[in-house]
Amino acid sequence: MKQKTNFWERVGLHDWFLKKEASVATTQTPALTPDSVYKYIVEKFEESIAQLSFANRIVFYHEFIICFNPDDFVQFMNNKKGIFGLIIQESVKQFYSILKHYRLQGKTVEPASNKWVFRFVSHPDYGRGDKSFIGKLLPGNSQQKEENLRVTYIPRQTGIAQTFDINPDILEGFTFYSEGYYEVPYQEDFVLDERKVTNTETTGLARFETIIPDREFAGKKIEYYMKDEEITVSGKEEQKEASNIFRIPSDWVNTPHLKIRFNKADGKFYLSSYGEKTIVNENEVKPSNKDNPLWVELPINSRMVLNGIVGINIFKL
Repeated sequence: MKQKTNFWERVGLHDWFLKKEASVATTQTPALTPDSVYKYIVEKFEESIAQLSFANRIVFYHEFIICFNPDDFVQFMNNKKGIFGLIIQESVKQFYSILKHYRLQGKTVEPASNKWVFRFVSHPDYGRGDKSFIGKLLPGNSQQKEENLRVTYIPRQTGIAQTFDINPDILEGFTFYSEGYYEVPYQEDFVLDERKVTNTETTGLARFETIIPDREFAGKKIEYYMKDEEITVSGKEEQKEASNIFRIPSDWVNTPHLKIRFNKADGKFYLSSYGEKTIVNENEVKPSNKDNPLWVELPINSRMVLNGIVGINIFKL
């Protein structure tokens, strides 16, 4: 039986961390606080300016992914529900203060994107006290995902930041939370409208995202928020328009292809397939007929592949 490798073995840094653990005594790591998270975000924003800017132009990241140990994340969120939204407000205010200072110096300050995105995530291979940062110039840009991402990791053993490149595919093990995803429109006047700090938690039961191979949609991610307890995933030939229809404009998706249902009784999602071929987490789903649907459980964070081409991910809100 093949032994499962951990995150650090997959990125090639396993031996590096083992050596550090052997030579450096582990100390008690201070608990996460709203102030420490806020300062960490602002610090990484300033670092992005230093790393990306050139000539007279100020360049900075627009997406910030902050990763913690799962237990640290849960402990931080206990009795602090909604605190991330407040941290984001103060962080963006400070971003604008910094950018305004550069503009007053005569620097060119123009955004690469029309929004800020913040994601707070966890990873099971992170130890207590570990944290890392991933920055992106263009939030959700698929072309950027093809390239290696820069990760700044602070191990608990040393507290010294280490920066390295990793392949985006390695990040599949990260856990994303609905209460940890925020979007904020970029304001050219550098004034934050706090009413526009949005969190996906109130947008429905689940979030689906897919990237399709069809030329007219190359490089574009399609998102759908499930607000009805039962929805239909359908293809390019779908003529109906309704909130319970997730239309994927691709010839590779049958019309209809899937039915997805949320069961209030157990709080789980279920799927029945009507397309030519459906795979969920590498397991093929038997096809159904309309009169006798076969329902199989659809776990959160699952990956569905339709007809071997179109991949769909489901995330809980």
